[in-house]
Amino acid sequence: MRKIASITLAMTMTVTVMTGCGSKANQVVDHEGKLQVYTSFYPLYDFATKVGGDKVDVVNLVPTGVEPHDYEPSARNMAALEEADVFIYNGVGMESWVDKVLSTLENEDLLVVEASQGVDFIEGHTHDHEEEHTHEEEHAHGEEHNHDEEHTDSVDPHVWTSIRNAKIEMENIKDALVEADPENKDYYEANYNHYATQFDALDKTFTDTLSQFENREIIVAHEAFGYLCHDYDLTQVGIEGMNADSEPDPERMTEIIEFAKEHEIKVIFFEELVSPKVAETIAKEIGAQTMVLNPVEGLTEEQIAAGEDYLSVMAQNLEALKKALSR
Repeated sequence: MRKIASITLAMTMTVTVMTGCGSKANQVVDHEGKLQVYTSFYPLYDFATKVGGDKVDVVNLVPTGVEPHDYEPSARNMAALEEADVFIYNGVGMESWVDKVLSTLENEDLLVVEASQGVDFIEGHTHDHEEEHTHEEEHAHGEEHNHDEEHTDSVDPHVWTSIRNAKIEMENIKDALVEADPENKDYYEANYNHYATQFDALDKTFTDTLSQFENREIIVAHEAFGYLCHDYDLTQVGIEGMNADSEPDPERMTEIIEFAKEHEIKVIFFEELVSPKVAETIAKEIGAQTMVLNPVEGLTEEQIAAGEDYLSVMAQNLEALKKALSR
């Protein structure tokens, strides 16, 4: 198995699509010689679709509406990857299942792409009770904590919430498609350049817009926006750390409420794929409103039907940030 920047590979054929994003789920598709590309979760699916155009068939492993932190690949997913040409994942510990899955595959021609290669990573953190919960789960399953993974666990994996990083990931995907299908290099390059221009324009809009606000703090459901905040000199305060599924203890709730009052925060952000219950509780306590700030980890069926994509959702995030910072 070959891996770009760490593993590397490539191939073509007709397969049964087992799971995916949109209408490709659970259908038999005649791929007509197109590259068979699988992605781990939504933003990578979007970038691969943009660059690959009609030269590739892209299937997203995480089903529509499922939070990627909760996902575990099925036996049907594994069978599909045995027939794939390219597999794209984020890395930085976002997909805890990847190493195990890749070690079991017999597809020696698979081109494996760790899309976050080349990104300048930032440190994240997990609140103490989250770490305790994780260690308790490991103990319950007879697992030992791997100290070699401690550094990876401390790095924020949500790199795509930075438009600049998303562009890097899209370029890595473009390079992989060129490697797997060199005959269509010019096509992939042209598609990448077309969308890279749009990414740059949206990044500039973010910079120009957010630089105008004196307030720089936001409260978010979980700390998925470190890279976005780094780009535009904002500060995120997470109700939870990098784990979207845990719930804050009373001490953390008190800290958030006190911070919100001190900074006169009027918006508590939550995420569409995660319960808003905790955000609503805090908002009620301080007289604030709740709004969605989308980490673009996945889209709903309604968003897909409406033609939403990474760029449009990030543009919506900018509007939400404007409202939150106008206090």
